[in-house]
Amino acid sequence: MPKIYGKRYSRAELMARVGDVSQIARIKPYRLIEGAEEGVMAIDVTTGSGLTFTILPGRGMDISAASYCGCALAWRSSTTDRHPAFFDHEGENGRGWLRSFAGGLVTTCGLSYAGAAGNDGDQSYGLHGRISNLPAYSVAWEGHWDGDEYNLTISGKVRETTVFGENLELHRKITTQLGSTCLTINDTVENLGHHPAEHMMLYHINIGFPVVDETARLISPTLSVTCRDEEAQNGQEKYAQLQAPETGYREKVYFHELANNNGQRVTNAIVNSSIAASTTPEKTLGVYCTHDPVQLPRFIEWKMMASGTYVVGMEPANCLVMGRDQERKAGTLQILAPGESRKYDLEIGVLTTPAEIEELEIASRNAIANAKLQQVGT
Repeated sequence: MPKIYGKRYSRAELMARVGDVSQIARIKPYRLIEGAEEGVMAIDVTTGSGLTFTILPGRGMDISAASYCGCALAWRSSTTDRHPAFFDHEGENGRGWLRSFAGGLVTTCGLSYAGAAGNDGDQSYGLHGRISNLPAYSVAWEGHWDGDEYNLTISGKVRETTVFGENLELHRKITTQLGSTCLTINDTVENLGHHPAEHMMLYHINIGFPVVDETARLISPTLSVTCRDEEAQNGQEKYAQLQAPETGYREKVYFHELANNNGQRVTNAIVNSSIAASTTPEKTLGVYCTHDPVQLPRFIEWKMMASGTYVVGMEPANCLVMGRDQERKAGTLQILAPGESRKYDLEIGVLTTPAEIEELEIASRNAIANAKLQQVGT
């Protein structure tokens, strides 16, 4: 039975108290109607627990704004949820993607390339791929009872394809429940073409103020971190500690080696244990992401503490962010054979009590200790 407003209710008990279930949980589709967002299809999801989020079928089935009990969870950029018609992946030395990067809770990067812009053989590619700037089709949404549980499901397909090139399709299903403080993303990427296709996948999970602040930190089962560049080396020892906004701050990117407890799912989180804006008595709020390290063996931290661009990205991926040519040189570039598919499953949710944060910290420490013992044993 769902727990809302501090109490558990059966279906019958809830429906006796409301005129329609949409009074407490709903899926609301609509289109944006102004400026660069004009025409973008959006879907608002309300779970009744205080968690709300917006899915953008008009932008690759990504998740835009998200909040919990009125507290924003995701960083939002000045570009807004720009219509795909404005996307220019090759502009500005392949960094035109940034003019359409709205941030949001989840921006998907891929499907045939992700990370830095560059050249792979005779093909040039831009930053982070095309998928987040392509509209979905076969979009569907449904709320339905399963016994005493009320499930909310949104799905759609997004295709990245070109003549003489890749033909990849993303099938995404996002689910949550009445009373839930989390959501799940179930993705399948399939090669619909007749030739092998490069495949890179990265989930850009962008956490912002008020979760991100000088009292916030990253919790992760990190065994070691590798700096992307010299800039990241400056302050590497503070990779998990956040700070107040700083004018002129330059982004720092860290590649994490995570302890995964023999292939079990891995959880990372940005937490703030003194968040004055929180509606919870403990003044605690965090956002976590759980993923399968077999599906997504890489984890990248994007630490950006600049004024206005004040965000931390948690980024599970099947690649690093150095570019497709570098993945190929390293022998780590993923290839999908014709008809082959890959599945990815993530859970994103909120932490609202000190006990939940302490439990995650203990689990992370234990995972690190176990991994080190296994290393000694081998």
